[in-house]
Amino acid sequence: MAEQRKAPVLKDIAIIRMTEHDLLEVVEIEEQSGLSRWGWAAYYAELQGANRDLMLIAKPSAAIESAPIAGYIVARETAGELHINNVAVRAEYRRRGIGAALLNRVLDEARRRKAKAAFLEVRSANRAAQTLYEKCGFRAIARRADYYSEPREDAMVMSLVLE
Repeated sequence: MAEQRKAPVLKDIAIIRMTEHDLLEVVEIEEQSGLSRWGWAAYYAELQGANRDLMLIAKPSAAIESAPIAGYIVARETAGELHINNVAVRAEYRRRGIGAALLNRVLDEARRRKAKAAFLEVRSANRAAQTLYEKCGFRAIARRADYYSEPREDAMVMSLVLE
């Protein structure tokens, strides 16, 4: 049995705004995580809009220039509502608080913008992600049948009151 390689435990994580230079790594993480495909062009287009401050990456801060991106989050705030579009952490960096740190940073920014609520969809079988969202205060409010394709799966809609 091969020994599983683990990333070092991260004491300090730098969460910084995503730039176009990060997109190849972001798309790589997206593909490895099995998220619904956005691809480079969609992330690039989103970076050009008013919600670019809600597109963040996490890196080990000790080696911020040379370190790989450990995770990312993409969200959009419109009409007082925050919608979390994508959250992903590289497999070797999971279970170290990076997903929660990214999520909490975006929620803080949404509160600063005076958003009243946050919403997201998550695959109904993705219990690890649902547990993370619940720890951050989200609650399941609905189910959307056949929301995802490849593979076809229902989505759980989760929300959080921000006020």
